[in-house]
Amino acid sequence: MDTKVVQAGQGLKAGRREWIGLAVLALPALLVSMDTTVMYLAVPALSTALKPNSVELLWISDSYMFLEAGFLITMGTLGDRIGRRRLLLLGGVAFAVASVIAAFAPSTLLLIFARGLLGIAGATLLPSTLSIIRNMFHDEHQRTTAIGIWTTCFSAGTMLGPLIGGLLLERFWWGAVFLIPVPVMGILLLVAPRLLPEFREEKPAPMDLISTVLLVISVLAVIYGIKQISESGMAGLPVVLIAAGLVLGGVFWGRQKTAVHPLIDMGLFRSSRFNTALTALLFALFTWAGIYFFVSQYLQLVLGLDPVKAGLLTMPGAAGSIVSCSLAPVFVRHIRRGYLMAIGLTIMAAGVGLLAVIGLNDLPTLVIGTVVLTMGCGGVVTLGIDMVVATAPPERAGAAAGISETSTTLGSALGIALLGSIWTAGYQAKMDFGVPAGVSVQMREAARNTLGGAMSAGTQLGEPLGSVLVDTARTAFVQSLNLTAMICGAGILIVAVFVGVRLRAVR
Repeated sequence: MDTKVVQAGQGLKAGRREWIGLAVLALPALLVSMDTTVMYLAVPALSTALKPNSVELLWISDSYMFLEAGFLITMGTLGDRIGRRRLLLLGGVAFAVASVIAAFAPSTLLLIFARGLLGIAGATLLPSTLSIIRNMFHDEHQRTTAIGIWTTCFSAGTMLGPLIGGLLLERFWWGAVFLIPVPVMGILLLVAPRLLPEFREEKPAPMDLISTVLLVISVLAVIYGIKQISESGMAGLPVVLIAAGLVLGGVFWGRQKTAVHPLIDMGLFRSSRFNTALTALLFALFTWAGIYFFVSQYLQLVLGLDPVKAGLLTMPGAAGSIVSCSLAPVFVRHIRRGYLMAIGLTIMAAGVGLLAVIGLNDLPTLVIGTVVLTMGCGGVVTLGIDMVVATAPPERAGAAAGISETSTTLGSALGIALLGSIWTAGYQAKMDFGVPAGVSVQMREAARNTLGGAMSAGTQLGEPLGSVLVDTARTAFVQSLNLTAMICGAGILIVAVFVGVRLRAVR
C-alpha cells in the first residue's frame, strides 16, 4: 500500500476494512497493559532464580516505565516523519525480541536491559496505534467509538494480565510470562501490512537531535526524581534531578519556538481543547494511580489477604473501566464532551470519597469505591485521548498521541509520589503518638515508616505487645488513607469544574 498523507475531513465514514484494522491496532494496547501487570506476578519467582538485590529488583520493575515515558513524544514524532505503520512494525519486532531476551535472561543485568528495551519498544506502539486511528477514522462519532474500543482493550489487558500470568507461572518458569507478546506480535507483523494504511508527512522534516536528547533526558530526570520521592521520601538527589529535568525542559521549550524543524508543534498548546484535555488526563491518572497505590496495601496488609485473592479483588475495578470505556462513545452522542468529562471526574471523586470514610475490615466499601473510581476514569481517559489526538492535524497525530501518553504517565507518577507523601505524613504523625511503650527505638522507627515495617516488628515482639503495635499501625494506615482520599477527592472536584467550564462550548 502506498505511503500517503490523509487530510482531515469530517463525514468521511470508515468502512469494514478500517474496523478490521482497528482490531489489529487493539493488540498492541492489550499487550502493553498486560506486560505491566504480569511483571509484578513474576517478581517472587525471578527473585528466587536470579537473586537480585533490592536496587536491581527496583530497576527490573522501573526501567520499562522510565524509558517508555522518556521516549513517547519522540517516537510519536518519529512516526509522523517515517510513517506510523512502519514505526508500529519496527516497534513490534523490537518488543518481541526484547520479550524473548527477558524470558531467557540468565542474569539480572540482562533482564534490566531487556526491560528497558521493552520500554523503548512500547513507546513506539501506543502513539503509532492512536495516530493511525486518528487518520483512519475522520468521522467524529466513529473516531470516538474507535478510541473507546482501544481504551477498552487497554483496560482489559490490566485484568487479563494477572489471570494469564498466574496460569503460566503455575505451570512454567518465571520467564514464560514475558513470552506472551511474541505470538501476538507475530500476528501483528503478518496482518498489519495488509490491513493498515501507511500515514506520514508528505515532506518529512529532519529530526532535531538536540531537541530529542533534551526532551528524553528532561522527562527521564523528572519521572525518576518523582519515583524516588514516592519510594524514599524527600531527599537531595531526587530534588536535584527534578530541578535539572525542569531546566532542561525549559531549554527544550524555548528551542521549539526558534527551531527550523521543531520536534513538537507548539501551536497545539494554544488550543484550550488540547490543554484542557491534557489536564483532565493528567489528573485522572494522578487520582487513579495514587489511590490504587493504597488499595493493594489495604487488601494485603490491613485485611491480611494473600496476593492471589488481592489480585482477584482488583478485577471489579478493571471491569468498571472496561464498561465506561465502552459506554463513553455512546453517551457523547447525547451529552457535550466537556460536561461528560466533568461528570466522569465527579464520579471519580465519588469513588475516592468512599475511601475517605472506609474503616478497618471494610472490603465492600473498598470494592465499590474502586469500581466507581475506575468507571469515572475510563470515560475521562477515552474522551480525553480522543480530544487530544483529534485537535492535532493528521500529519501531527503521532506527536499529539505521544504527548497524551506522556501526560498520563506523568500523572501516574505524580499521584503515587504526592498522595504517598500526604499519606506518609499522616501515618507517621499518628504513629508518633500511638506506638505503645516498651517498643525499642529501632522497631519504633520501622513501624513508623510503613505498615509493612510495623507488621514485621509486631511479629518479632510477640504477644501481646506485637498485636497492639500491629493494630495501632493498621488503624493509622486507614485513618491516613481517609485523610489522603479526602484531599484527593476535593482536588479532583475542582478539576471537574475547571474542565466543565473550559469545554462547555465543545459539542
